[in-house]
Amino acid sequence: MKSYDFTQGNIFKQLFVFSGPIILTNLLQISYQFIDSLWVGNLIGEEGLGAVSLAGTVLTTVLAFVIGLNNAALTILSQQKGRGSEAGLKRYLNAFIVILTVLSLVFGIFGFLFSEPILRLMGTPADMLDMADAYLKISFLGILFIYGYNFIGTVFRSIGDSKTPLYFVLIAVICNAIIDPIFIAGFGWGIKGAAIATVFSQALAFLIGAIYTYRHKLVPLVKPHLPAKNEIFTILKLGVPAGLQMSVISAGSMAIMGVVTSFGSPVVAGYGAAKRLDSIIMLPAQALGTSVNSMAGQNIGAGNWKRVHKITLYGFIYNVIFMLGFAVLIFLFADYGIKLFLQEAQAVDFGTKYLKIIAFFYPFLGINFILNGTVRASGAMFQVLVLNFISFWILRFPLTSIFAQRFGENGIGLGMGLSFLVSSIVAFLYYQFGKWRHKDLIREK
Repeated sequence: MKSYDFTQGNIFKQLFVFSGPIILTNLLQISYQFIDSLWVGNLIGEEGLGAVSLAGTVLTTVLAFVIGLNNAALTILSQQKGRGSEAGLKRYLNAFIVILTVLSLVFGIFGFLFSEPILRLMGTPADMLDMADAYLKISFLGILFIYGYNFIGTVFRSIGDSKTPLYFVLIAVICNAIIDPIFIAGFGWGIKGAAIATVFSQALAFLIGAIYTYRHKLVPLVKPHLPAKNEIFTILKLGVPAGLQMSVISAGSMAIMGVVTSFGSPVVAGYGAAKRLDSIIMLPAQALGTSVNSMAGQNIGAGNWKRVHKITLYGFIYNVIFMLGFAVLIFLFADYGIKLFLQEAQAVDFGTKYLKIIAFFYPFLGINFILNGTVRASGAMFQVLVLNFISFWILRFPLTSIFAQRFGENGIGLGMGLSFLVSSIVAFLYYQFGKWRHKDLIREK
């Protein structure tokens, strides 16, 4: 079994080397919707691009619980790795596979049946509703593949291997890049073609990843069977708060989208284009948060707390360096980035202003990823849930709404940026003075 031990060695180098493939993997994953947005925005127009943006927000919100379980898996499996327990890895791998499969099917059916009511609840503009609904329904049909290959990546990162998942995602992206324009324009399927191309590509990545992992015995797998009660209890004790974390984040994003839609289709389209760029800008911070989660988890499992805090410090330093660099670039070249997706003047103008306003607040959002990654690694999922609730529902949504009412569409970026700053302060105070260090997953089992 190919894996890496983060309980010893040069932390600064390990964090850099381990984060690199995660950044590339996340970049490739984002490129699915990035490619969809490029083709949809240029072939269908701003209504199509806005529809994809709205559909993406709903998809993440409805399926956030499954995403949260992946975060719980990273914590549990990395601690088992730090303890040197291969038997523990086998048991919990089986448990996660069974639970994630069931939940993916449940959420897929739910999303398919209720996609249109959810979109209407969001206040989706009438000219975007049919396209957004079509994109959503197809995406939900393929949700088992989407989260299956994401879980494979989580498993490898928990044992210290961030490179192997990169190859599986690369296969999917190449496939998607080839068939996307064919399905959208060649077959005349429009926005449905974009969704079908994405689901097909992710299904291919999942199947190749699963077959490769099984044949090469890269992780300790057993024949799927019903997990033990204590395993289910431990997973749900971490997984439910972790899933709710993602639900809180995604529902908050959905609520903010409701503020955006009140300004009409051009602002929705400009915001959608800006969020595509925003998702790329945040890649280093997100990768560092995932790396800190995995590396700190191994060291918490080994009881090496001094090393845990060093990992957090170095993650903080890397975040500031990367995010300030991105902030300068996005401030200087925001309009060129928006024009990759759109040509309509009003939408381009809003997207450019939004990015320039929010650019230098990105490092503060990155701080949240780093600190929450360490806290999450201890198993303190409920505490991170509370931090995310404060970040989105006490700070981000109210500030965005208030500033939008006061300053119009430009207030969207101002409110969100200020919330990044304040929430980073809250996260630091909890990291410094909270009781997350007292969590003990081994005893709780």
